[in-house]
Amino acid sequence: MPNASKAATSTPYIPDITLDRSSPVPLYFQISEPIAELINTGALPADTRLEDELSMAARLRVSRPTARQALQRLVDRGLLTRRRGVGTIVSPSQVHRPLELTSLMKDLVEAGHKVQTTIQRYEAHPATEAEAEALKIEAGTLIVHIERTRFTNNEPIAVLTNLIPADIAPTMQELESGSLYDLMRERGVTLTSARQVIGARTATTKEAKLLSEHRGAALLTTQRTTYDPSGRIVEYGDHIYRASRYSFEANLFAQ
Repeated sequence: MPNASKAATSTPYIPDITLDRSSPVPLYFQISEPIAELINTGALPADTRLEDELSMAARLRVSRPTARQALQRLVDRGLLTRRRGVGTIVSPSQVHRPLELTSLMKDLVEAGHKVQTTIQRYEAHPATEAEAEALKIEAGTLIVHIERTRFTNNEPIAVLTNLIPADIAPTMQELESGSLYDLMRERGVTLTSARQVIGARTATTKEAKLLSEHRGAALLTTQRTTYDPSGRIVEYGDHIYRASRYSFEANLFAQ
């Protein structure tokens, strides 16, 4: 079993895989799934380098396209990453976030991640027609428009854009190290409920650069409107997340 020190060396990890050639299960699947299990259980830590597809094909006596398909399947699932000049390595662990009315920072910290934030935009201005519609306020009302990039373990994971009424908006300095929702609660704001829409699309050139992805990479999207007890909208968020590093989780119950 590999460890962190081995992951840092140039020696590739060679997974112990036994193929059943009489099985109807495709060989590429028989190769990919044991590796996926090692990654998902933490037995293969992030940055561990795997043997290349040529070596794997020869060792397991399969065709090179079969070995390539097995590794590519894991790359597509975000479990492996191909790096030029390095090879195929285990990706950083994906963040799984519960669907609850909590802030991203709080969820990440509680999950044991090291969190950092950079702020690309913090601007107080009269709301445009579109911004006023999102917050259900009069156009021209003073609001704060915020755009932040959230990092976990020194890797970008999300770009968060928020519209907030100016009278309850945290300062730029506070947002560099604090949770938006916690800071709003400190201002006496009660967050009662939210409406959230989850979607997916591909990254623009600007978004790809912010998230260290390639243009056209898959992104998860959320639009969240948060309300206080009176029904006032206290925050509108339009957020994007790296699909290769992030997922949402929900518990479903029968009615």
